Amino acid sequence: MNKPTVLIIDDEPQIRKLLEINLSSKGYTVRHAESGKEGLLLASSHFPDAIVLDLGLPDMSGHEVLRQLREWYNKAIVILSVQNSENDIVSALENGANDYLTKPFRVGELLARLRSAIRHSDSSVVVQTVETGNLEIDLMARVVRRGDEILKLTSTEYNLLALLARNEGRVLTHQFLLKEVWGVSFQSETQYLRVFIAQIRKKIEDDPNRPAHIITESGVGYRFQ
Repeated sequence: MNKPTVLIIDDEPQIRKLLEINLSSKGYTVRHAESGKEGLLLASSHFPDAIVLDLGLPDMSGHEVLRQLREWYNKAIVILSVQNSENDIVSALENGANDYLTKPFRVGELLARLRSAIRHSDSSVVVQTVETGNLEIDLMARVVRRGDEILKLTSTEYNLLALLARNEGRVLTHQFLLKEVWGVSFQSETQYLRVFIAQIRKKIEDDPNRPAHIITESGVGYRFQ
């Protein structure tokens, strides 16, 4: 079996070296670029299984690199950047990034996020059931179980939960969730979304005040894990 390839686009040599050592030890083939133009060239010539992209590049904005990549590249892109404003994070996720980590970061967390992004960007894999902890979501039968109990969710609650579960490990922005579940005209109704998230947490979480499955990414959106 061929090793999955990860392209690192980052201008910091120490970050590239750190990632190369850790990714190589986990069975990945690693390529790296120190500028946006070099990264775009390597991405188009080698078509990696995933890209780790910094936003603060010396020759062009990482947001522009992301935009150009998403014109043709349909695999996982994880942003790794010192830029941590809500606008930067939301912009990157809305423009096609699978995930976003800020520097400084924990290598173990990056590896986990990367594995999840690669798994969920593989269009050949059709997810039928999502299981995490004592929660099971049967996406084919539209049935949600917590332990041996079948949970009663409204149609909207289920659709929202299923959308999060299908994107397990990925941050979904408020605007994306509202658009996909309720439609374009609801994209600014973040309080509406919070009410439904709270209702779902009461049904699926052991402790809704300390959720283990639907995690809030403050000011940005939610992640299912």
